[in-house]
Amino acid sequence: MIRFLFRPNYAQKLSLLATLPLIVACLAIAALVASQSRSMAEREIQVLERQLIEAKKAELRNYVTQARNGFMHIYGPAAPNDPEAKKRVTQILSAMIYGKDGFFFVYDYDGTNLVSPRQTGFINRNWAGLRDKRGVPVVDRFIDIARQGAGWHSFMWQKPSTGEEAQMIAYVVGLQDWQWAVGTGVFIDDVLASVASSRAELESRVRRTFLYIGAITLVALLLVFASGMLLNIRERRLADAKLKELTQRVFDAQEEERGRVARELHDSISQLLVGVRYALETVKRRLGDDAPVTAREPLEKGVNGLATAIAEVRRISRDLRPGVLDDLGLGPALKALTDDFAQRTGIETEFSTVVFRNRLDQEAKIALYRVAQEALTNIERHSGASMVTMDLRGHAKGATLRISDNGSGLPSRQTPGGPGIGLRNMQERMEQLDGTLRILSSRGAASGLGSLKGSGTVIEASLPLSHLLPPGDDVVAHRAP
Repeated sequence: MIRFLFRPNYAQKLSLLATLPLIVACLAIAALVASQSRSMAEREIQVLERQLIEAKKAELRNYVTQARNGFMHIYGPAAPNDPEAKKRVTQILSAMIYGKDGFFFVYDYDGTNLVSPRQTGFINRNWAGLRDKRGVPVVDRFIDIARQGAGWHSFMWQKPSTGEEAQMIAYVVGLQDWQWAVGTGVFIDDVLASVASSRAELESRVRRTFLYIGAITLVALLLVFASGMLLNIRERRLADAKLKELTQRVFDAQEEERGRVARELHDSISQLLVGVRYALETVKRRLGDDAPVTAREPLEKGVNGLATAIAEVRRISRDLRPGVLDDLGLGPALKALTDDFAQRTGIETEFSTVVFRNRLDQEAKIALYRVAQEALTNIERHSGASMVTMDLRGHAKGATLRISDNGSGLPSRQTPGGPGIGLRNMQERMEQLDGTLRILSSRGAASGLGSLKGSGTVIEASLPLSHLLPPGDDVVAHRAP
């Protein structure tokens, strides 16, 4: 079905052939640019994340160093089981809070919390085995890091300021004499938010890049399409002009050949027939009335047959190239054509015209005359009409020849081969001169035949004003069209 609906012509195939590589190239460039942009931006984001986290770690290490400096003069000389020293150190660490969520925590190696100034519900409770919502051990990992000396740990923890869980990085050091794990942490949700914002900006940049490439591709396709259309229109116009010129040459050649054949018939065949007829009539006169009937009757039949042949040759010669068309113009030629048609067929024929203010050029006169000839031939052969009217007149838009009959009209359905050769010839002649040809069936009133019976046919041939020449171009300009 799709193949039936879409059957590209040669020009469309060339356009597709030109645009498909462009589309594929633009898509490949877009994919490559997007991949390279994402890869480069992801590396930059990872570097930024590492830098931000390293800055947080350096900040934590500085806090822990300051805290140790604050209680080292107590812890250093104290005994492993000096409750007074331990109390003083816990008091110092409990007082060390910073920012909205910063604090120090202390767990002994058994997992009991000793210091938690922002979350006092943790104090003096054992939290061994505590894990965050992702299953990462928290306190046990603090103790392991403290036993090893110092280290980092990342986990999810509840923010004291909001009560919501967020990612936290903690730095833990061990006081081995007291078996304490002392540390502090910082929430890195701002770092993660910054990284997420950077990734969102990356996606936005990639989308913008796709849009830019798409816009450039669209503009390029439009340019290619417009160029192809302009080239196609130009080539089509050139082809139409050449075809029109060739058609006109064919018509001119036909008219020249018709004129030559008409002259040969008139000057040669017709004269020979006239000579033979004159010779037979001379013989008839010399024989007189005393000639036997067996000789006189064939002689009379021969003379009458020659007279008919001469008339037929002259009619054919006149149809091929009527001299009145060149000598007197289109109006008298059509008048003679209709009179001869009425006399030959017995069909009542009316012809009306008005003298043109301007005259028709030679091509227009020939074209309208041939249309009238073909129309009368079709009426005689196919219509069964009893009356025909023909009207020729000029107007502000050009000239129009209208031929109407009261015959059987056009068939309801066209034959498989389409319109006949005669109709096509009429159409081609009008199109060749930028004119129009309308052929339609109509009721008697529409065909201009009053109350005549039959559906009738109307043939209307119109030529533009460009084929009407101004008076005074030559002597013939003052004659009828």
